[in-house]
Amino acid sequence: MDDPELIEGKQFASFERYGDFASAQSALLAVDLSSEPSRQDNGTEVELMRKLTTILGEYQEQSYLLDPYLENLVVPVAECLRVHARTRTSDPASKSSIVRLGRLAELLYNYIKLRGYKTITSFFPHEIADVTIAIEFMRLPDGPSAEPSQWTLRYVVLLWLSLVCRIPFDLDQFDEDGQIGGTASALESTAMKYLGKAGLEREGAAILLSRFYMRKDTKQRFKTFLQWSSSVINSTDVLQSLGVLQVLCEFVKSGAPEDTQAAAQALMEMSETINDSETLTENTLVRKYRTKLLSRIGLRLLLPRPRLSRVQLRTLNDGSNQDSSGRHGGDDGNEIDVPEELEVILDALFKAVQDRDTVVRWSAAKGIGRLSERLPSDFAGQVMENILRFFSIHTVAGATVYDMPSIAEATWHGACLASAEMARRALVPPTLLPNLLDWLSQALYFDIRKGAHSVGSNVRDAAAYVIWALARSQDRSGFSPHASKLAEKLVAVSLFDRDVSIRRAASAAFQEHVGRMGLFAHGIDVLRKTDFYSVSIRRNAILTAAPQVAEHEEYRPALLDHLMSITLRHWDVVMRQLGAKSLRLICEINLDKLGPAMHTTPSECLANEKIIALKPHLQGAAAHFGRCGNHSRCFLAPRNEQILGAICSLIAASITREEVESENTSSVPNWRKFADQGLHHRSSDVREAGAAALAAVSSLTDCSSAVQRYFKRGLPPLQQSLGYLLGVLDYHAHPHGLSEVVECLLDNVSMELPCHSESRRSCSSELRTTLVPCPHRVRIEISSQFNRPPSRTHVRALVDALDNGLDDYTTDERGDVGSWIRIACIQGLTSIIETLFVVSKNLPNFASILPAHRYHHIVGRVLRQGVERLDNVRQIAGESFTRILRLSLPSVEDAECWRVRGEDLARELFLPDCRENETNWNNGEWLFPKAVRLLEIPEYRKPILTGLVLSVSTRTNSTQRPASSSLAAYVRTLPVSSDRDGYSQASLARDLIEYGLKHLTSNNVVVPVLQTFNMLLEGDAVPRLPESGTGAACMESLISIATKNVSRLKNVQRVHESMKIVVNLLTFPSVAKTCLSKIADFLVHPYPRVRSGTAEYLYLVLQSRDLGWEPDDKVEELLLETGWSSTDVEEVKEAAQALVKELASNMEG
Repeated sequence: MDDPELIEGKQFASFERYGDFASAQSALLAVDLSSEPSRQDNGTEVELMRKLTTILGEYQEQSYLLDPYLENLVVPVAECLRVHARTRTSDPASKSSIVRLGRLAELLYNYIKLRGYKTITSFFPHEIADVTIAIEFMRLPDGPSAEPSQWTLRYVVLLWLSLVCRIPFDLDQFDEDGQIGGTASALESTAMKYLGKAGLEREGAAILLSRFYMRKDTKQRFKTFLQWSSSVINSTDVLQSLGVLQVLCEFVKSGAPEDTQAAAQALMEMSETINDSETLTENTLVRKYRTKLLSRIGLRLLLPRPRLSRVQLRTLNDGSNQDSSGRHGGDDGNEIDVPEELEVILDALFKAVQDRDTVVRWSAAKGIGRLSERLPSDFAGQVMENILRFFSIHTVAGATVYDMPSIAEATWHGACLASAEMARRALVPPTLLPNLLDWLSQALYFDIRKGAHSVGSNVRDAAAYVIWALARSQDRSGFSPHASKLAEKLVAVSLFDRDVSIRRAASAAFQEHVGRMGLFAHGIDVLRKTDFYSVSIRRNAILTAAPQVAEHEEYRPALLDHLMSITLRHWDVVMRQLGAKSLRLICEINLDKLGPAMHTTPSECLANEKIIALKPHLQGAAAHFGRCGNHSRCFLAPRNEQILGAICSLIAASITREEVESENTSSVPNWRKFADQGLHHRSSDVREAGAAALAAVSSLTDCSSAVQRYFKRGLPPLQQSLGYLLGVLDYHAHPHGLSEVVECLLDNVSMELPCHSESRRSCSSELRTTLVPCPHRVRIEISSQFNRPPSRTHVRALVDALDNGLDDYTTDERGDVGSWIRIACIQGLTSIIETLFVVSKNLPNFASILPAHRYHHIVGRVLRQGVERLDNVRQIAGESFTRILRLSLPSVEDAECWRVRGEDLARELFLPDCRENETNWNNGEWLFPKAVRLLEIPEYRKPILTGLVLSVSTRTNSTQRPASSSLAAYVRTLPVSSDRDGYSQASLARDLIEYGLKHLTSNNVVVPVLQTFNMLLEGDAVPRLPESGTGAACMESLISIATKNVSRLKNVQRVHESMKIVVNLLTFPSVAKTCLSKIADFLVHPYPRVRSGTAEYLYLVLQSRDLGWEPDDKVEELLLETGWSSTDVEEVKEAAQALVKELASNMEG
């Protein structure tokens, strides 16, 4: 996919799962918080908590839907905490279950995370008695809040304290006799204890302290706190300083203005100290809270002013947009006395708005906007002028946004955010509006390349935000002269920007202007084509919506100019490709007029060797190509693969018969050289483009001579492109040396060929990947010419080659790259079978071309791929099998021989749930319960079982879990033994043992076989297997496979699975003694990891499985007390021998 677009989540209309949630919460609250849970109860409670967390997570984006239910949900949880806190504080002998209480606090924390602490704490208990309870519970020496892991509990209780701290009674009333001020001191010291923590406890403590110092009876303590805060900031303790700043920010925001004004000098001095401290200013949060503190101090120093109506919305009498009434002009209180400190504050905010971190810039921008709203109009205008100067800091005369340094991103983003805050409040004077719009027009295109990526998406997003805000505050008459250009910019960005968030932001700004001002041409129609969903997918926006908008002539020149000057010059090659396609679609609206006009820019680029601009334009134009002949050397340079690929694509799109036949007299004499160089290039994209160029030529003339020439060249890049080239040639128009093509392809896909060079070894996967799909394409051309029936030798060789490809399990750093070959082989074999069946009546030698036994062998191999571990391979194999299942029998004698074995069963299992071209084989939950029943078909049994073994052993849970459970359930239904035709547990075990013995040296086979046996043994699927003679023999063979040379095995996974086999077989009395003697080999294995794993697994089996005998305490002591990972080998050997001896005596007794 070329565009990693965001996937919209499910949208809810209400809290649909309230019933499930409430019942799960009630079950969780019903537990006793004073007692520890049992293992079973703990597992149940963990599942309940996971369910509650999952449900709340689903509503994270629409948390407001829970508001009507919050009281019923939060109050019981908070009350449960309150009751337990009262019990603990009143009864010193009572205990707390840390696990259960932690879950309760975690549930409350999840509510807070969902809806915010202000909303949730309003449902906390806040009676007078709760003050003492909460304080004492938090200060219990051995209480649950003292546990380091219980940060959620401490956070919740601190928020509870911040609520009860607001009761309208003096705290002195709660003091004990002789301890005046004890309650207040306890509250303050409790909060101060957590003010320097790194977690959320700091936030809870800060909220508690800020509200504590706002109280009338404790505000005198704030002066002491200020002095202590100053010493903390001077000490440059970052965590403690963060806590202090959080307290001060909350206090200044919500406290009395006179308190802030009295402490303003001290607060400003602390701000300066922070600014002078290199240690503190390195921390982003410190800078953020300093910015917040300064802006809030300024707001407290300035008197609030009455809000003026800034926007007069559309009236309904005539449907027209009315002018909005701005706040500019008229007397708005210019006589306000502005404090001197405000200049210092604004200067600090102007610096912060250029900070390197977004959170600091955003905080500064909001502070500037809020302060300006309280300033006189003249002063606010000066602030706006200063903001506009930020745009020019990194701008050089005559340069564009692409010429600026990447550090300009922070300045431009901050300027846009500050402008948006000013615009939202109607603080942009009409005289500065044209200047602002000019800068915003450039900010919408701010995209600077930085290494392998670009910066500037946040600038473009903020610019769209400013334009959106202007629509809500500016008057219509003053905005009218700028509407046309702004509409063109917004439409272009909403269609052609690389990022989905920017396209949506530009679309929202356009929509706001259409709705509020009505100045944009064809506003409603264009908005319908560029709405939120239309621009959400990049390909749809560029290739579908853009041509639709270009139908309006008012927007067409702007769209074309954006494509030519920005999109086709974009650093992302995918954007250039989409831009070229969009350019073509727009030009097709009026090709006679737009086509010649669009050739001017590429021609100028070619004539002046503007290589950077040349890359995209070669994809978007087909004229003036002959002029590049003098510059072909630079086009063929190794690092100009994008240019070469574009040239090859241009050849494929524009080559004509006249150009091909004219040879050297062609207007473009170098086209053969470019195509040839493209086939030799190291880049796969360029090779495919070169092959596409020759494919276009192949429809015009016979390319046999060129094909023969490529056969003789052995360079690795050409070998990689040769298969693709031979597969795309037009064999309908000309033969192109067809027989030699088939032989060449068959030779190259052969897995038996030795690797003759390091280059070929490194690209063998890619070579077979590109070549395998080609033979079946060539086969189609052969079979279409019925006057020449396909050669028996060629077809059988083709089938053999594709059949061999199903065994390609090549892996590298990219993963299972062999799956690409297997998929291509499955599709090729299915296509061959379909074609041969269709033309069978014209093939007298059909039975020799595709013998029945060979056909069933292929079907079995396809089914094997259909039950293997990769979802995409299973999907393709399933589609292929259902296509084969739907085929009519060939029109030959004994046609029943080619009927799919078990056809009725297969149709019953798969066809009812599959549409014509759709299957669910990639869904393990759907597939494996059905697929295991295919083991009832003897002809396909072994390949299907082989595929199931690989799925059982995979690490992908969505495949491993249903495959394991389905196979185990199926095996339980089988008899222990049966007659020759039936399948049984013994037969399945025999098949698995044979498969493992056949590949005994391959860990890729033996490990999955052992894992499958372990899955069956752990799931009690074969408890009676030893009752059969075949089953007993299989068990002996299984023990032999698991224990042979175990001390010399290097693969830890194989050793681990072998150990599990031996331990699991202890439950079978017939082989228990044999297994017991082998356990010592694993307990003394050279790898400590194996020794400790054996002891752990053996202990688990002895405790959980029915062995028919009970191990004594000595066995448990040896397993648990021995240091099996110890480097003292002799000690480990002695312990292993003692353990085996003890187990043997337990077994006999």
